[in-house]
Amino acid sequence: MDITPFRIEIPHADIEDLKARLANTRWPGPDLPGAGWSYGVPVDYLRSLASYWEQEYDWRAWEARLNSYPQFVTEIDGQRIHFLHVRSESPDALPLVLTHGWPGSVVEFLDVIEPLSQDFHLVIPSIPGFGFSTPKTETGWNVNRIARAFAALMTGLGYERYGAQGGDWGSAISQAIGQVDPEHVVGVHVNMLMTYRIPGIELSADDEKRLEGLDRYMQELSGYMHIQRTRPRTLAYGLHDSPVGQLAWIAEKFREWTDSDEVPEDAVNRDLMLTNISIYWFTGTAGSSADLYREQDSAWGKRETTTVPTGVAVFPHDLGSPVRTLAEKMIPTLVHWTEFDRGGHFAAMEEPDLLVADIRKFFGEL
Repeated sequence: MDITPFRIEIPHADIEDLKARLANTRWPGPDLPGAGWSYGVPVDYLRSLASYWEQEYDWRAWEARLNSYPQFVTEIDGQRIHFLHVRSESPDALPLVLTHGWPGSVVEFLDVIEPLSQDFHLVIPSIPGFGFSTPKTETGWNVNRIARAFAALMTGLGYERYGAQGGDWGSAISQAIGQVDPEHVVGVHVNMLMTYRIPGIELSADDEKRLEGLDRYMQELSGYMHIQRTRPRTLAYGLHDSPVGQLAWIAEKFREWTDSDEVPEDAVNRDLMLTNISIYWFTGTAGSSADLYREQDSAWGKRETTTVPTGVAVFPHDLGSPVRTLAEKMIPTLVHWTEFDRGGHFAAMEEPDLLVADIRKFFGEL
């Protein structure tokens, strides 16, 4: 495997172009009285956030932080794969592949790299079509294919036994890594798991209440998913051309899926969120990242059951809280279950200490 060192170096002209586009935004009229966030991102909030992105946010500082970690690119199955590779000072540390989701990136893990690298050799790839794992070369990059590519990456790095961890798409991909490479994967830890009603299984009132959160997600909060799984390219024209469009599309998720009170910054550092959004903007991956929903749409239900030990960390403000009774039916090898009293979908950004402790506990028990 040919592995090449990589540094993020966004041209100055691209930064100036972003600022000019933000300054020249054509804003819609005022919100309806009392609408708040129920109709989407409020215009006053987004104007303030866009102004901060244009005038105060320092991309170069965050670019330098990303570049402080070793980064590489390689080609697997005809696709360019970008990844961070942070080795622990402990030579006997367990390798761990961390996989982000949508609308995330490797930026999700910035606050957990230092503590986790005390115990693990970390490999943090960008999903094909996301960030610097571009351009996409062909269709067909669904969860199973991505899992095989990441398993090949770990083999190419010389790791014979390793763990996998992730949330959102990273949860599905991590579980799939355990399915396609069980001889080498010692365990899979996820911080998002969706469970669905199974005929014949009676649930408690508390379990039914948990599933109401998932019902709300499917009925009210999943419009983005239906667009991205059907017509991702049409959506891409607006998001690729308008930074405010890209900003609203992602910032909304950081408000709805996190342990926030009024605005996303209640749960996630503003600059960290903007760095994540900037990755999408500078790499032009609004469309290619959305493609994953289209690629996976016909592949659900075709994955085999994992045979490796699996752990779940449940954060209460995620898309929906999983039901353990149902999870145990879905994953017969479920051996670890932790419920937290705070945090949401972007656990590595919201509650890095809680997530790190749970990852250490799960793999330590193995």
